[in-house]
Amino acid sequence: MRRSASVQNLLFYGLGGPIIALNAWVLSMLFRYFQNPITILSCAAIVAFLLNYPVKFFEKVHLNRTQAVIIVLLVTLTLFVVLGVTLVPILIDQTTQLLNKIPNWLAESQANLQRFEIIARQRRLPVDFTIVGKQINDNVELYIKNLLQQLPSNAVGFAGSLLSGILNFVLVVVLAFYMLLYGKQVWFGLTNLLPSNVRSPLTNSLRLNFHYFFLSQILLAVFMTGCLTPIFLILKVPFALLFAIIIGISQLIPFIGATLGIGLVTLLVLLQSWWLAVKVAIAALIMQQIKDNILAPKLLNDFIGLNPIWIFVAILMGFEIAGLLGTLVAIPIAGTIKGTYDALKTCKENKSVPESQS
Repeated sequence: MRRSASVQNLLFYGLGGPIIALNAWVLSMLFRYFQNPITILSCAAIVAFLLNYPVKFFEKVHLNRTQAVIIVLLVTLTLFVVLGVTLVPILIDQTTQLLNKIPNWLAESQANLQRFEIIARQRRLPVDFTIVGKQINDNVELYIKNLLQQLPSNAVGFAGSLLSGILNFVLVVVLAFYMLLYGKQVWFGLTNLLPSNVRSPLTNSLRLNFHYFFLSQILLAVFMTGCLTPIFLILKVPFALLFAIIIGISQLIPFIGATLGIGLVTLLVLLQSWWLAVKVAIAALIMQQIKDNILAPKLLNDFIGLNPIWIFVAILMGFEIAGLLGTLVAIPIAGTIKGTYDALKTCKENKSVPESQS
């Protein structure tokens, strides 16, 4: 009996891996074929999910659903327009200035490396930064020059991309509007296709995971950006707003985003001044520790319960299947699968207990 059970488990786990890999490959192919509509639908669903909270608030003050949705969308679009008029031009200007100044920073970094090499030689350390530093500087400077030279020639392509982006933004807004109005009926229609024992756990786990994940990630990104901007201004960091927003946006990428954002900003500042880069890294790491150890546990409330290794695997699989979009939704989807599985397992165990007692 035990032998047959072990054989069944061996077959289950042995066949499970190839089936999961095949399903991941099929999903990857489907996403690449229908990438644009899937991306628009996913973004609209996320926007509708987030905006549903203020819609519910307005419904509590005796407004009907349509009126609440229209008010929330108008307020949201107004905020986007204000940010587009005030913040976006500043970021574009700072990005252009940053690209123009990087070659000068590379020259300064070369001088700093020479100073380190002199100190190392005085202390008889076998260190030679000259060749490595020159190769890195030459490669980065060549990349920046090519990028700046390609900007005018790509103006037409940029205009086309901008027009396509505006069209996609309009489609996302329109779809989010209809999802806020009729999304509940569509969701009930889809979940009714599932078995009754799966429907409720899946719905509850999906709502819980996406609620905690996206709201917490957005709030944490705003916290990092809002706190680091004045800190960088006090430290007189060049392009303080741009660097703070880079670190803040990187928080949206779970698990590794914060490290990548802080590392990129520190590296860029390091090209100008190593001591300023140390200050930037220390300030960003302190704020990250506050975020991870104080704010994040309260916001996330340990809702996923996934092992960090599985979180990393989910991120890699999400990126391989759907790129950046897959990276953003990988963790809540993995949390939903685990939550649904745990709920079904608990329900099965509760049913088996009375049978064993009887």
